[in-house]
Amino acid sequence: MGGIGIWQLVIVLMIVFLLFGTKRLKGLGSDVGEAIQGFRKSMGGDNDATPSNPQVQQQPPLNAQPVQQAQTDRQA
Repeated sequence: MGGIGIWQLVIVLMIVFLLFGTKRLKGLGSDVGEAIQGFRKSMGGDNDATPSNPQVQQQPPLNAQPVQQAQTDRQA
């Protein structure tokens, strides 16, 4: 009684297609997508704009040298 059934959703979608047409809906969808991308970029949360080949520099573990020094101290 309180929810939208599948048939009501189908009827609403058919009315929307009849009113706007598929070309206009496609353009509207792409405009909404571009607006969302612009909003994400302005908020600083753009995850899609990461470079395809990021330059990652590997660093040695921070605890590698103290362990080696501790072992040499034990031997001395």
